[in-house]
Amino acid sequence: MAVTLQQIADKAGVSRGTVDRALNNRGRINPEVAQRIKSIADEMSYQPNRVGRALALSKHSIKIGVVVQATDTPFMKILLEGALEAKAEVERFGVSVIIKKIPDVDTKKALKAVRELEKEGCAGIAVVPVEDSEFKKQIDELGDKNIPVVTFNSDIEGSKRMCFVGQDTFQSGKVAAGLMSEIIRPNGIVQVISGYPSNLAHKNRTRGFISELTANRKDIQILDVQYAFDDDKMAERIVQEMLKEYRDLAGIYITASGVEGVCQALRERDCIGKVKVISNDLTPKNREELKNGSIQFLLGQNAYAQGYDPIMLLFNKLFDGKEPEREYLYTEIVIKTKYNC
Repeated sequence: MAVTLQQIADKAGVSRGTVDRALNNRGRINPEVAQRIKSIADEMSYQPNRVGRALALSKHSIKIGVVVQATDTPFMKILLEGALEAKAEVERFGVSVIIKKIPDVDTKKALKAVRELEKEGCAGIAVVPVEDSEFKKQIDELGDKNIPVVTFNSDIEGSKRMCFVGQDTFQSGKVAAGLMSEIIRPNGIVQVISGYPSNLAHKNRTRGFISELTANRKDIQILDVQYAFDDDKMAERIVQEMLKEYRDLAGIYITASGVEGVCQALRERDCIGKVKVISNDLTPKNREELKNGSIQFLLGQNAYAQGYDPIMLLFNKLFDGKEPEREYLYTEIVIKTKYNC
């Protein structure tokens, strides 16, 4: 038999209304009392009546806002598929989801989108942020207003966001370095091509890669990081210049988009297989380059889940008062070769 609010109230020694306010995070209530009520509800395996909640909320619809940057990239297109699936799922319960798409990575546009969502009455917001003091301030202000924020794909460390969904990017960079150290020739030169300097995920992958490769292979020279800004043409030009200047170029690590451009430059100079390439994201084009031997390893990070999970986390928080299990909800680091892609 389902546990009722009254049963929880009786055990906690409070009114049914106090239990309702505690479990739904509304109204004034002593934080210690609220936590005790939630603990009792967990002990009694309380499950809220979602059908009843949906009917009640249909008159006061919850809005969830989502801001996705770099939507023109293949990875983010897969991520958006997950977001649209979650949107369809929660909207069956009377919740509305507003998704704002930004084609590139732009701090001003992303901040504007977040502020617009707040003005539109969104009770929770999921966002792909950039590492920026103004962005952190905005997230902190939302947190102070009890508007939960979920960062996904990239994070702003030390902010008041509820949780982060995405890859452990520093560890991903270390994994890439471990793989590179096994396949690169002695005394080789390695070029790191990153996406955006303001993207914490790209920055962490770079840091993890450089630190681990430096520790594992003292003979390897790592060149200064180059930024392609998720642009294949720019990535292609970077590799063309590197091949002209460094005949001993032996490895390339790509932290973000740009694989197609890198592989095109290597094909033009007949360097496929001679220069070892490791990158991220299991997009269709990247898989093709992996199968034909242009790339040696791809590291997957579950783009679909990074779009789906943030909306569901906000839904669970706003609809049921359920907190995320952890602050960092890391997706799996998957290693793919041409034999298992």
